[in-house]
Amino acid sequence: MFGTTEIIVVALVIFILFGAAAIPKFAKSLGQAKSEFEKAVEEGKKDSENQK
Repeated sequence: MFGTTEIIVVALVIFILFGAAAIPKFAKSLGQAKSEFEKAVEEGKKDSENQK
């Protein structure tokens, strides 16, 4: 998928475009989105088990 070099380049581009102040906000929103996604996946698994 993505290598280390590509991830570093993308991180540098984000840093240059948005500045250092925006990165913590971006990381927080990314963490919240990941948490919500995992919660939705878990609910989907429970729903599919209940339908069996």
